[in-house]
Amino acid sequence: MRKILSVMAVISVLFSGCTGGSGSRRGDNKLIILHAGSLSVPVKELAEVFMKENPGVTILTEAAGSLHTARKITELDKPCDIMLSADHFVVSSLLVPDYASWNIRFATNEIVIAYRAESKYSLIFRDDNWADILLKDDVIMGRADPDADPCGYRTVFAAKLAEEYYGRSGLADSLLGKNTEYIRPKEVDLVALVSSGVIDYMFQYKSVAIQHGLKYLELPDEINLSSPQLTEQYETVSYMIPGEAPGIRTEVRGDYISYSGTVLDQAPQKELAMRFFGFMLGEEGTAIFRKCGQDPLVPAVADDTDAVPSSLRKFMAAVPAK
Repeated sequence: MRKILSVMAVISVLFSGCTGGSGSRRGDNKLIILHAGSLSVPVKELAEVFMKENPGVTILTEAAGSLHTARKITELDKPCDIMLSADHFVVSSLLVPDYASWNIRFATNEIVIAYRAESKYSLIFRDDNWADILLKDDVIMGRADPDADPCGYRTVFAAKLAEEYYGRSGLADSLLGKNTEYIRPKEVDLVALVSSGVIDYMFQYKSVAIQHGLKYLELPDEINLSSPQLTEQYETVSYMIPGEAPGIRTEVRGDYISYSGTVLDQAPQKELAMRFFGFMLGEEGTAIFRKCGQDPLVPAVADDTDAVPSSLRKFMAAVPAK
């Protein structure tokens, strides 16, 4: 009798977990979002609010460098409903058109140099001497991996643009060749190194510095990749990221920083994903991004407005002609 009761109890639990108020199967309200590391804080907040407003929905999130995130989809067939990238280039070049049909830019950012109050020379760290301080022998700096993370290749862009801006030949190679043992797969991996004093400074997104309460030095717009008006200048620098096959590399050129995302064509929960994406682009979503130091693009910008589902078009504008 005791065994029979135990079996009945298990069956009862299984059936109660497989149905909700609407009679849906277990897992029908489970949304999977793969996203850039620098989106961890706002995505967590977005997920919490969305789940609160939609009882019964579970959102699973996973952070990684945007290039690695895209390859989880294209090479590992990892289940995913929504992909949110730190660079629109990643979605446009790796996911569209084989895995997704559209790509929407929804937020901006800028490259800064983040540090602690206790970092070496922090009291004299200024916009007119930052490069000299970073290059000191007793200063340790970190950056993200340009082969894995847009923040990494954007750091390469910033270094090259700084060399041009200051007229200092060799500056980019000097900065990028220093402390290479402190290159990490994604930019948020550097936060703990700065916070614990392992490194003094890091090239970082402004939003990440704000979210983690770090000090930061803002760089000129000509260097920090923040201004759409300076796109032509940013495009003068580039980096060769790993391509689709071993030994093959693809050129990515400088551009103003724009986060973008899409709902995959084969998303397991496509309708729910579309609802979340609309929530993210709406007033509540943009307020969360703004609070987290990532200025929302309002209206959002689509690579191809005609390809975007009609339910999302109210949030965006067409890409301006170049």
